[in-house]
Amino acid sequence: MFKEIFSAFRTGNGGDTLDRAFSQLIEMLDHGLWMFIRANEVLRNEASADEVQDSLYRRDQSINELERSIRRKILRHLVINPGEDVPSCLALMSVAKDAERIGDYCKNVFEVGRFYKEGFHVAEYHGALESVRNDTRELFAVVSKAFSESDEPLAKQAIQAASSIRRRCDAVIERLLGDDTQTQTHEAVAYSLLARHYKRVAGHLENISTAVLGQLDELDFRPE
Repeated sequence: MFKEIFSAFRTGNGGDTLDRAFSQLIEMLDHGLWMFIRANEVLRNEASADEVQDSLYRRDQSINELERSIRRKILRHLVINPGEDVPSCLALMSVAKDAERIGDYCKNVFEVGRFYKEGFHVAEYHGALESVRNDTRELFAVVSKAFSESDEPLAKQAIQAASSIRRRCDAVIERLLGDDTQTQTHEAVAYSLLARHYKRVAGHLENISTAVLGQLDELDFRPE
């Protein structure tokens, strides 16, 4: 739906620019997935922080530059075609910001892995967050495909999956707040940070999926 909105208003002067902006959004998601995988490798002691840090932050800089490039392309399109397709252009700028924020939260996951060295010992929380991590990783591909192909059924599937991830993250935090016996404070802090960061990644992926459905007024508004 979202891509068709652009096609309906496309002119000879702006079509290539918007096509490239779409491609760059997908590129941002690809970088975000790479960062998510590498950050979690550090978290799970599958890679060292020193090994990952420079490449992770360079990838984040690439995401930031892509977002700026998308903004420039949209502004150029609106200058050439004043008054045309403004809501959809603004929506694309909004979801580009979502993709940029995903990079920031991947850096946050990396920082938990870099600074927290005490290990994860409580199966109730560790298992729940491992499941969330796996499902979030799979969600990237679903959202990218839904967006690039303007696949509304797939976007709805992604929204449901992201909503489930967010609820499960909330459940972990709720249980932690009521747990005063089995979890040491430093470990509880690590679990709660990860739950929060994973929830935010899923939320931004959900927002991108919402745009695919053409529900532009729903961007950044998700029922709790």
